[in-house]
Amino acid sequence: MTRNYNLEKVREIAGGDDSFVTVIVETFLQEIPPDMESMQTAIANDNHKMAYQFAHKMKPNLDMFGIDLLKQIAAMEKWSDSNKPTAAIQDQLDQIITTLTIVIAELKEDFNF
Repeated sequence: MTRNYNLEKVREIAGGDDSFVTVIVETFLQEIPPDMESMQTAIANDNHKMAYQFAHKMKPNLDMFGIDLLKQIAAMEKWSDSNKPTAAIQDQLDQIITTLTIVIAELKEDFNF
C-alpha cells in the first residue's frame, strides 16, 4: 500500500527502537495539526511573518517523514518575504493541508492511534 510518508529517516534516527519510532510519530501527530491550523490562520490574516514561522517549523518534520512538500514550504517561505496577496500562495497552502491531512490519517491508521 502506497503511503504519502516514508519512515526511513525516522527509523534511522530511532536506531531500530520501534517504541521510539512510535514516540516520534506521536510527536508528529501532536505538533503538525496545530501548526497547520496556525499557518492557515496566519495566511488568512495576511500575517507573512507568522506564516513563515510555521512553515519553517514544519520543514524538518516533513523531511524526516519523507513527505513531498518541501517545494510548497519553500514557496511559502519565499511568499513570506514578499508583499504578495494570500491568493498568490493559496495553491501551495491547499497542497500542504491536503497532503498533511492524508498523512495524519495514514499514520493514525498504521500506528492504531
